[in-house]
Amino acid sequence: MRRLNLKNLRTGSKLNERFRSADKVERVRLEQKDQQFLYESDGMLVFMDVETFEQVELPSDLLGSRRPFLQDGMTIAVEFYDEEAINATLPQKVTCIVIETEPVVKGQTAANSFKPAILDNGMKVMVPPFIDQEEKINVNTETLEYSERA
Repeated sequence: MRRLNLKNLRTGSKLNERFRSADKVERVRLEQKDQQFLYESDGMLVFMDVETFEQVELPSDLLGSRRPFLQDGMTIAVEFYDEEAINATLPQKVTCIVIETEPVVKGQTAANSFKPAILDNGMKVMVPPFIDQEEKINVNTETLEYSERA
């Protein structure tokens, strides 16, 4: 017996199933296409296929909590199953500008101390004490955390 964790790609729900070694499981084939973000309209994100120049509308909730990191003209990877968009992947690092953070306090240079910062996309992340306002930083879109100075 094998125990597998399964994930519904449409709803995101997870299921734990047991299979015998003789059981067969159909493999799903997803087509991955690079799509360039054009604009947002009525809760839909409009993308253009970078190869065919066809436009497609995808629901903005497809990106979930990563939506604020989508920038004009950004190219992302979208996975399709039978012409239905199942998943979208942003670049691993996105450059943002710190618009608000606390000033550096003398003596607060401990290596693992962080302070809150608000980015130009409205997101709040924790940054090292040496990061100032108007500074460009890279944010990891998978963990939604500060990565490095840009």
